[in-house]
Amino acid sequence: MRLLHYNGDVDFSLTEFFESDMPEYAILSHTWEGEEVTFEDLQNGTGTKKAGYKKIRFCAEQAKRDGLQYFWVDTCCIDKSSSAELAEAINSMFRWYRLSTKCYVYLPDVSGTIANTDDLAWEPAFRKSRWFTRGWTLQELIAPTSVEFFCREAKRIGSKSSLEQQIYEITGIPKSALQGAYLSQFSDKERFSWIQPRQTKVEEDKAYSLLGIFDIQMPLRYGEGMANAFKRLEEEIDKCNKCLQDLRLSDPRHDKTRIEDTKGGLLEGSYHWVLETSDFQQWRNNPQTWLLWIKGDPGKGKTMLLCGIINELKKYIPKSTLLSYFFCQATDSRINSATAVLRGLIYLLVDEQSSLISHVRKKYEQTGKALFEDANAWVALCEIFANILQDPKLNNTCLIVDALDECAVDLPKLLDLIVQTSSISPRIKWIVSSRNWPSIEKSLNKATQKASLHLELNEKSVSAAVNTYIQSKVDFLTIQNEYDNDARGAVQSYLSANANGTFLWVALVCQELASISGWEVEEMLSAFPPGLDAVYMRMMEQIRISRAAKRCTSILAVVSIVYRPITLDELPSFVDIPPRSSSNYKALAEIIGLCGSFLTLRERTISFVHQSARDFLIKEASNDIFPFGIDDINHAIFSRSLQVMSKTLRRDVYSLRAPGISIDQVKQPDPDPLAAIRYSCLYWIDHLLDYLTTKDMIPDLEDSGSVYNFLRQYFLYWLEALSLMRSLSSGIVMTGKLEVLLQASRSPDLLAFIYDAKRFTRYYHSLIEKRPLQLYCSALVFAPDKSIVRKQFEKYIPPWIRSWPKMEAHWNAALQTLEGHTDWVMSVAFSPDGKQVVSGSGDNTVVSGSYDKTVRLWDAATGAVQQTLEGHSSYVRSVAFSPDGKQVVSGSGDETVRLWDAATGTLQQTLEGHSSYATSVAFSPDAKLQTLRVSDGWVLEGMSKILWLTSDFQSPSCQAIWNGSFVFGYSSGRVLILSFALGTKLIIWN
Repeated sequence: MRLLHYNGDVDFSLTEFFESDMPEYAILSHTWEGEEVTFEDLQNGTGTKKAGYKKIRFCAEQAKRDGLQYFWVDTCCIDKSSSAELAEAINSMFRWYRLSTKCYVYLPDVSGTIANTDDLAWEPAFRKSRWFTRGWTLQELIAPTSVEFFCREAKRIGSKSSLEQQIYEITGIPKSALQGAYLSQFSDKERFSWIQPRQTKVEEDKAYSLLGIFDIQMPLRYGEGMANAFKRLEEEIDKCNKCLQDLRLSDPRHDKTRIEDTKGGLLEGSYHWVLETSDFQQWRNNPQTWLLWIKGDPGKGKTMLLCGIINELKKYIPKSTLLSYFFCQATDSRINSATAVLRGLIYLLVDEQSSLISHVRKKYEQTGKALFEDANAWVALCEIFANILQDPKLNNTCLIVDALDECAVDLPKLLDLIVQTSSISPRIKWIVSSRNWPSIEKSLNKATQKASLHLELNEKSVSAAVNTYIQSKVDFLTIQNEYDNDARGAVQSYLSANANGTFLWVALVCQELASISGWEVEEMLSAFPPGLDAVYMRMMEQIRISRAAKRCTSILAVVSIVYRPITLDELPSFVDIPPRSSSNYKALAEIIGLCGSFLTLRERTISFVHQSARDFLIKEASNDIFPFGIDDINHAIFSRSLQVMSKTLRRDVYSLRAPGISIDQVKQPDPDPLAAIRYSCLYWIDHLLDYLTTKDMIPDLEDSGSVYNFLRQYFLYWLEALSLMRSLSSGIVMTGKLEVLLQASRSPDLLAFIYDAKRFTRYYHSLIEKRPLQLYCSALVFAPDKSIVRKQFEKYIPPWIRSWPKMEAHWNAALQTLEGHTDWVMSVAFSPDGKQVVSGSGDNTVVSGSYDKTVRLWDAATGAVQQTLEGHSSYVRSVAFSPDGKQVVSGSGDETVRLWDAATGTLQQTLEGHSSYATSVAFSPDAKLQTLRVSDGWVLEGMSKILWLTSDFQSPSCQAIWNGSFVFGYSSGRVLILSFALGTKLIIWN
C-alpha cells in the first residue's frame, strides 16, 4: 500500500508499506470529478493545477492537524495503468478504509457558507449530496471507525457518530452497521439492498464495490457487464456460505444462549468480581500473558463466569477485535471432542472476519464436507487454524474454551494445540476453564506466559457472588411461593450457610424448593444437606419412592449413555411412554420434570443439568438406573431403534416425488416424519457394538436375527433417510463396522449382504448424497445383475423405467472411483498401514500423482480427498509412501523430487539436481529417501555418477527402486534388474 507524506506547501512523496509495518494514516473519501490528480502526475511532478489537487491539499493539512504524517487518496496512490495493481487495490479497498485512523469525507456540493454546526441550515444540502448516491462511497462510509464530513471550504460538518440519525435516514443502513458491527450479522439480501439506489460510472463497479461488504476476493473482468459481475459475486458468496454451513457443527453463540437460559439467566453481580482480580488484569493488560486458565471444582460457576467474561469483552474490546469461543459438553458427542472445539472456534472467526474463509476454502473445495468429518479432520483443521492465526490480516483475537475436562475425545491434542498457539502471535490471547485435573495442569504448565485463576483460592469473592445468586433465587421463590418474612429469612440463611461457594448446589436446592409451599418450607430445609453428592442422593431417593420410579430411572439410564442429547420426539423410541402422551409436549415435559433435577429441557432437547449429575448417576446410582447393567440398556436402545425405524422408514419419506431433486432443494417438512428416528438412524449400530463388547456373538447377528431382517426390508429406506439427514457417510462407516464383527460361520447370508451393501453404498455414495431418490433409479438400474441389494430391492425401480441394460454379473475389482485430478494420473500408491481408526474398516489411504502437477491423498473408504499437495511446476511422474506412512515423496517433470508430510500436506524438502525428468522415486526400508536414482542415462548415488546405462537400456517404459535395487521394464518385454551395495560400485548383474 502506498501512502502520501506531506513534505511542505506543494511537495508530496509516496512511500510503500507492507501491512505489518503500516503507520497510522488518514484516508480521503470523495466523488470523482473531471480533473483528478493521478499516480503518473505525482511521479512526474505535475497535476498541481488540476482541480483535484485541492482535495489532496485538504487531506494533507487535515491529517497534519490530527497529528498524522501519512494519508491516502485513491486517485493518485494506485497505479491504474497496471491492471494487476488495480485489481489488488479494489479487492483490498475495504480493508484499507477499515485500517485507517481517520477518514475525511470531502463534500464539494455542501457550501461552507451554511456549514455552521450550531444550526441545521447545512442539512438539506448534506442530505442531497452526490456522495450518498455513488457506489464506491458505500464501503467508505461503513468500513472506517472514524468518519468525519467536511464541506467545500474544508470546514467540519460532523462525524459518522454525531450524524448517525441523518445518515440512517438518507441511506437506510442500520445504525449497528454504521457503528462497526460485523457485517456477517446482516443477511445477503439486506447488504445487496444498500447498493441498489447507488450508481457507478463503470457498470461492473456496482458489483465490485460490494467485494468488501461481503469480504469476497475475486478477479475483475471489466467488459463483462453488470449482470455477469453480480452473477460471479453471488456465486462466490454462495460458495462461502456453503463452506461455512458445512463447517458449522454447532453455533457457539447459540450454545451460550442455551446455557444461560438453562441456568436461569446471567447475573452481572455473580461474575464482575473476576474482572478485578490480578490474574485477569494481568491477562488483559500484559501483552506477554497469552493464556488465562480458570480452574475450580464442579458447580463453582466456571461456565457462567466465562459467559460473563465474554459479555464484558464484547463491551470493552475494540470492534475490530475478534472474539471466538466454545463450550464443551461431555454428554453431547457433537461438542465433546477436540475436533468439534476447533470447528467451533474457526466457525466464529470466519463468521466475524469473512476474509479468513480463504484458509478453509482452499482445502474445502478439494474435499467438501469430508474435510471436517473424516479421519484426518483434526490434522486438516489444525493446519487451517494455524494459517488463520498467522494471517497478517487477522485482527487481534480472543479465544475462549470452557470446560476442557468435558472434552471427552482427544483432550491431550487440544491441550497441546492451546499451548502451541498461545504464543504464536502477540495478537492472540486465550482463556480456558476446567476442573482441577492434574493432567490438564501438567499440559498447560508448558505454556511459557500464562496466568491461573484458582476459584478455591478466591473463596471470599466466589462466596459473595454465590450470595448474590442466592438473593436472586430467594426473591423469585418469595414471589412464587408467597413466603412471609420469616420463611424468606430462613431460606436465605440456610442457603448461605450451606452453599460452600457452589452455584450448582444452590440451583438444585432452589429447584426442589419451588414445589414446596411457603408454610412448610422451614421444616423441609434440613432435608437438603450441603454438598452436591448429598443433594443428588436425596434426589435419587425421591425418585425411588415416586410412582414414576421405573419410568424415571429408564429415562435417566438412556440419557446417561446416548451419544448426543436426545429430543422429546426421540424419547418415546427408547422409553415406555403412555400412548396419549408420546406426542404431547406438555405431558413429556412433565415426565422429564419427574426425574428430580437431574435433567433440564430446552427447545425440546433433554440434557443433564450439569456434567456432575451424569457422573453421580453412573458412579453412585448405577444399581438404580442400570439394574441389569449398561449392556442391557445399550441392547434395548439398539433393539427399539430397529423397531421404530421399521415403523417409520419408507420410500420417499418426504414425499418429494421428483426423482432428480437435489439435496439442496429439499426442505424439511413440518412435522418431520424422521424426527422420532434421527438418533436411531445414526447410532443404532454403535449401541449394538457397545453391547457386543462383552459378548462373542448374539442372535441378533445371525442369519435369522433382527439385523438381517431389518436390512433386507429397509436398507434402501435407511440410506435415503441418512441422505436426507446429510449423514450418508455414516452409513458407509457403520456397515464397515458391522462387517468387521461378523463371523462367516455363524451368519454367511448377513455377511454377504453387508459386503454387497458396503460396495453398493460406496460406489453410489456421491450420487445418493446429492440426489437421494436416485437410490431407487440409477443406483439400482446400474448395479451388477447379481448384486444382492439390487435383487432384493429391484421391485422398487420406478415402472416408467420399462427396460434397463444387462450389467456385469458381479461388482468388478474397482471398489471406488476417486475423482478430482484434471489430467492423466501417472502414479498411485497405497500407504503401508493406512487403517482408518474411526471406521475400523481396514481401508487404506491412497496417494496419486498426475499430469495436473498435483499429488493427492485419498481416503479409500469414502473417496474423499484428504490432501492436495501443490508445488511442482510440471506433471508428477512418480509417488511413494514412506514405510511408516508419515511421508510422501514425489518425482516430477520439473526435475525435482519433493518430500511431503502426509498428515498436514506440508512440503518438507525439495531435492534438486536432476537435469531431466524425475521418473521414479522410492524410500528405503528404514524410511530414508533412496540415494540411488537414474538421470540422463546415469545411475547416480547422491550426486555421484556410478553406472552409465547403454543406449539399449536408457528408455524403460516403467521402473522401480527398492532397497538398493533397480528394476527396469521395456516395451520389448525385457526386464533389467540391477542390485547395488553401499560403498561399492556395480555388485551383481542378473
